[in-house]
Amino acid sequence: MKSVQDKFSTAEFAARVQSQGMEREAAAPVQEDSGSEDFDRLAGEIRSYLSAPRGMTEEERRQYSETLNRAVLGFSQEREQVLAVIEDRLIRLRIHTLPGWKHPYATLAEALFAEVVGLNVLELVLASRTDLEELQVVGTRIYEVRGGMAAMSHYCFGSIRDVERIQQNLVLYNNDRINPRKRWAEVMLKDGSRVTMTGFGFTSSPTLTIRFYTVSRFRLEALAAAPYFSLSDRMVQLLLASLKARYNLVIIGPTNSGKTNLMKALIAELPDVERIITIEGRYEMMLGRDFPSKNIIEYEAAEDDEAHRSSQAFKLALRQSPQRIIHAEIRDEDANIYVRACTRGHTGSMTTVHANRLEDVPEAITDMCMLDGRSMNPERLTKRIAEYVTELGIEMKLIGGRRIVSRIGEIGWQDGDIHIREWAVFSEVENEWQYSNPPSERAAAWLDQEV
Repeated sequence: MKSVQDKFSTAEFAARVQSQGMEREAAAPVQEDSGSEDFDRLAGEIRSYLSAPRGMTEEERRQYSETLNRAVLGFSQEREQVLAVIEDRLIRLRIHTLPGWKHPYATLAEALFAEVVGLNVLELVLASRTDLEELQVVGTRIYEVRGGMAAMSHYCFGSIRDVERIQQNLVLYNNDRINPRKRWAEVMLKDGSRVTMTGFGFTSSPTLTIRFYTVSRFRLEALAAAPYFSLSDRMVQLLLASLKARYNLVIIGPTNSGKTNLMKALIAELPDVERIITIEGRYEMMLGRDFPSKNIIEYEAAEDDEAHRSSQAFKLALRQSPQRIIHAEIRDEDANIYVRACTRGHTGSMTTVHANRLEDVPEAITDMCMLDGRSMNPERLTKRIAEYVTELGIEMKLIGGRRIVSRIGEIGWQDGDIHIREWAVFSEVENEWQYSNPPSERAAAWLDQEV
């Protein structure tokens, strides 16, 4: 039988647990928690310091913001610059170490850089950036896009918080925000690289998509040769003749299928003196940079700004003596203006449209034109678009990791319906192009050659 002293006492047990907890707390290095809190405060101070505008002029401030963005996205030269800024700030603050705080980095400046600028586990992915086209983060999962094909990465984030920290760094350095009232943000670099972010409440998990600028100057002959083999030599001659004949071109295809590459290759073949006007929602083609000698005016339209929408850009563009209008992508607001431009003397224009097949393109543009509420006969409008706006269609596909011009054809109207006269079609079975039909008599006269 147990003695009275052996009986269980809740009060005694609680006192013993409290005493043991106090002993563990006394034995633990108090400086460790204090050092961690000090580091968090210091990281916040450095983050605020870096995000403050810097420069005497607006251009200098934009350049500084660009440097921060490129540093976050893993560009080595800009990273060295930002690390030097952090080191200089620590010297001015006379801070060299934080007592009680341990970290795996060589210096405190490197530890702070990793916290306020670094990309966490994405650093490991970026170590192999040679052919990396896009990084896609969904929650903690990471996908790498190379050669137009996405594959799950060997790496992943440890927690959602790590993804959100990177998002906050990117938006902070661009005077933007992601919060419960605005759950998305975009960052665009001068070289065309683009970051798109969404947060909880807008998507089920935080997302981060980094699309690196990988397109450089191409000629059509280059796209027909190794390592691309996007089209054949015969197709090159067809497209060159089409440019000379000033066909209105439309290019379709899924994301990363090579539409921008092809459009830039077509533009590269045009005479430098021709007045070209481009209208984009975001500067992506970078024609002025890649073709400095060409007579190009580049518009960046902002649909949320009434004074600078694409419709306004079109109105101004038509008064600037354009010989060709390059519209990155037809959207609802400007479909009518683009149709009018193509049918009123601005031949040789180019655009892209979201459509599954070339047969769907005229009706897709018609639907966009009808959205402004004007009273128009849809069939007559579709016929007009097919015959004058989308005269030559080019279809792009990703086949076996290759970006392929899978189809070239005249788009026209026949027997009350849209008709495609195919000039070239890629056969996946035979892995080569087949040339089903020569250009029509009308087209052959324009091309001024027997094809």
